[in-house]
Amino acid sequence: MSRAAPPARILITGASGCVGQHIAAQLYQETDAELLLLLRDPAKLTAVPADDPRVTLLVADLRDLTAHAGAIATATRVIHTATAWGDPERAMAVNVVAVKQLLAFTTPEWLEQVIVFSTASVLDRQLQLLPEALSEGTEYIQTKALCLQQLETHPLAARIVAVFPTLVFGGRVDGQGPFPTSYLTAGLGEACRWLWLAKWLRADASFHFIHAADIARVCVHLATQPHQPNPEPGQGELRRLVLGQPVISVNDTVTQLCRWRRSWRPPLGLNLRGWLIEALIKLLRIEVNAWDRFSIRQRHFVHEPVSPPERFGLVSHAPNLTAVFETAGLPHRGLPKR
Repeated sequence: MSRAAPPARILITGASGCVGQHIAAQLYQETDAELLLLLRDPAKLTAVPADDPRVTLLVADLRDLTAHAGAIATATRVIHTATAWGDPERAMAVNVVAVKQLLAFTTPEWLEQVIVFSTASVLDRQLQLLPEALSEGTEYIQTKALCLQQLETHPLAARIVAVFPTLVFGGRVDGQGPFPTSYLTAGLGEACRWLWLAKWLRADASFHFIHAADIARVCVHLATQPHQPNPEPGQGELRRLVLGQPVISVNDTVTQLCRWRRSWRPPLGLNLRGWLIEALIKLLRIEVNAWDRFSIRQRHFVHEPVSPPERFGLVSHAPNLTAVFETAGLPHRGLPKR
């Protein structure tokens, strides 16, 4: 009799973050995989039982993985969600250098697949790298773009799936629940404070969004299927997937937020043109950098194709903004309780 294949050993970096915990929880609940969770602070792990025999915590900063090189070498799959921004030196060390070190510690004979997280902001409509990401991007955008360039020619490129989340919702506005709150969900309360102004404005802009649970759904699907050569047309060995729901306009977003908050929105509004945007920037004392100005000029962050869970025969947790608001516990009236 042939023996059953041993369970997968899946390494998840950034395992205490919003997306990382969603991925870890789904893998823990729906598979028999052994989970290697790389994180800096075990106290932040709330969605997975740390004392379960299937869970091994690798406590470390991504910039110094040497102590866990042996454990990393045993991984059959890697899901790399960890990232850094704010400080240029740290962003380069985490988003570029540490990725190469992490891949160097894996064992090519055992490694089946690597899912690397980037950001959809570095890609154009056709999923090609935006030149402006390197020339005008923040330290976060520039290092993500540089990492993508390097991964395209990496010896393991044929086993790498690069995922590019769009705007990410996750967790609850009140900070309660088993999962951390994403920056975008945390910002819903602030958005409600400015709704009195936003509802009088109109903007020619559009974007995609996705919930952390749906990012996890796609990643778990990829991580539990046999890895195949890149089936996406027009790409190289490294597969690019932009994770998001169908495009939505800024105007529709404000309308839906008004409807959720039971706030009247006037049928006509003031169009946000270049001179008016500059005036609001000065009036509200908003700090803008070169990437902010590029984004204002770009306006439409749209990608084709975009990959919600439905593209893989799955069902989205939050396919629309109404589901996002409900999942986030956004109140219909008043402000979120603190």
